[in-house]
Amino acid sequence: MFIGLLTAVGASACYGSGSVLQALGARRSAARESAAGAGATEYGGPSLSSTAKAVVTWEFIAGTVLDAAGFALGALSAKLVPLFLSQTVISANLVITAVLGIWVLGIRLVRPEWISIGVVCAALVLLAGTAGHEGGGHVPIGWHWGLLAVSVLLVLAALPIVRLMGSRAAIPAGLLSGLCFGAVGVGVRVLNGTDPFAWRDLLGDPALYAIAIAGLGGMYFHTLALQIGSINGATAALVAGETVVPGIIGVLWLGDTARAGMAVPASIGFVLAVVGAVAVAWYGNPHVPGVPEPEPARTGGG
Repeated sequence: MFIGLLTAVGASACYGSGSVLQALGARRSAARESAAGAGATEYGGPSLSSTAKAVVTWEFIAGTVLDAAGFALGALSAKLVPLFLSQTVISANLVITAVLGIWVLGIRLVRPEWISIGVVCAALVLLAGTAGHEGGGHVPIGWHWGLLAVSVLLVLAALPIVRLMGSRAAIPAGLLSGLCFGAVGVGVRVLNGTDPFAWRDLLGDPALYAIAIAGLGGMYFHTLALQIGSINGATAALVAGETVVPGIIGVLWLGDTARAGMAVPASIGFVLAVVGAVAVAWYGNPHVPGVPEPEPARTGGG
């Protein structure tokens, strides 16, 4: 349990730091594209070419390296503790993102944001004290195929939605990225061929390809959200998406449990964590001093 919590905290730190660097690279790239009169679609959102240019900035690459480290730590945590605990502790990257955003991006948090962040922290402490044993993660192979189908459909259906929403897609894109990363967490839990390691079982498991597709989709939607919206709002929406669904799946189908007699406090902690994350998204300050905001599109593109 202790190692699982420790790796979840490490993943949270990596993700939070990575998000700030990625936001810096994405915003600066979007500002340069906007100043050149390009990089936006007819709906006001970033074009695919604009997003592609954002991911090759040095800030974004450094943030992606941290994300990769966070993914590895998070995958280990998902194997060692219940999903509702590991995903919620990892979601504490919202707090790290907010605090680092003050120093790196010059963001000023309003009082409701601080209160909401405090609620998230209190919820995490409550959850840590109520977590019981993680389930085995053994489900029929049909579930693995189902996870792959859901991951593919989620990404394919979300792409036109965020494109049509344009400049209003920041929070939905953050939520979609969270759902994708939540699918990654579930995939890691049920993945075959990891304990003991058997590469044939691993490569033959549909869950492995679900992890790859959902992971790439989550990265794209997260980048999009960071280009056009508040880093705290986008991260909070991501937190809600990656926490709720995997937590419910873990309890209902994968055998995750709370400690005896602690089901109600665990439920309260789970709800408070999600409510706090949503509140941060609601009160998020979209302006980053010193980093110009992208202007609305004038013509079609990408």
